[in-house]
Amino acid sequence: MKALLSLLAAALLFPTGCATAQVAKVPTDNDMAAYLLVYFLDSDHSLHFALSSDGYSFTDVNGGKPVMNGADLAEQKGIRDPHIVRGPDNAFYLSMTDLNLDGQRMGYRTTEWQRDAKLYDWGNNRALVLMKSTNLVDWSHTDLRVDQAFPGLANIGCVWAPETIYDAEKGKMMIYFTMRYGHGKTGLYYSYTDDAFTKLETYPEVLFKYPRDSQILDGDITKVGDTFHLFYKAQESGGGIKQAVSDYVNRGYVFDPTNAIPDNPGCEAPNVWKRNGENKWMLMVDVYGLHPSNMGFSETTDFKTFTKLGYFNDGVMKATNFSSPKHGAVISLTAAEARRLAGHWGLKKY
Repeated sequence: MKALLSLLAAALLFPTGCATAQVAKVPTDNDMAAYLLVYFLDSDHSLHFALSSDGYSFTDVNGGKPVMNGADLAEQKGIRDPHIVRGPDNAFYLSMTDLNLDGQRMGYRTTEWQRDAKLYDWGNNRALVLMKSTNLVDWSHTDLRVDQAFPGLANIGCVWAPETIYDAEKGKMMIYFTMRYGHGKTGLYYSYTDDAFTKLETYPEVLFKYPRDSQILDGDITKVGDTFHLFYKAQESGGGIKQAVSDYVNRGYVFDPTNAIPDNPGCEAPNVWKRNGENKWMLMVDVYGLHPSNMGFSETTDFKTFTKLGYFNDGVMKATNFSSPKHGAVISLTAAEARRLAGHWGLKKY
């Protein structure tokens, strides 16, 4: 793959890390002219990119084929749950779950799961894939074994759905993810990474403690003004996508029992992204309750009321050359960034 051939060149392109935020020119909302969707497919457990000029119609840059094969990136020969964000150094931080649900069927292992499900439950992965780029083409790559990062983590049952956000208070990129110990319940945890985005520098701590005896997963944090909005999935009767709000990125989130989008079928993996030049935010979710699965979209201006916009190709949102995307994330790009990415993959129109 074109992107993978460029991995070794990436180290030469990167600034030293978040410490360069004071001198890096980070685009503002007025500079944004396009959108990038990162997603994966259940059929290939690989990474896909799609571009949009208007935030409504998205076109896969590689004709629906992966831009990076999960087998080349992950210990389990497959990735899930890709997330991308722009850092204060104007670099792009891409994180993914190292997990292949179909590893046995695809011939990568002889057992259903990597480890004994009686001890570690289903989907019992131990690693996250971390990548960093200054141009969306050349990427560094680390397959991070979280269970080996610190003493006391050897017994983790899973580590899923990583996302990153800049913590201005710490001056570091904060990574947060779903994790469980052994056969216990999943919860949301956070840590801080090194500037090169290759390792954890702090022991994972609880990000938000759910007040009920239920599992939560798939956290997604968006800063709006001085407020942080945490969306997540609650696995319980009547559960769904819920929201907690705080003045701090890593603590103080207040539980709200109501669902943000109560009228969707089964869904998970919330991701919030802003419409360029507008006071509107999109809440995108992975709707596994549809057959085939799809992405669902709701729009808000106040984070209290959400207007449902339907699904890809069933409403105003369009996927022009791909279908059934899973657990994705969207960020804004400048026109130059979008053109460079499209040109690299030979995409003439999006």
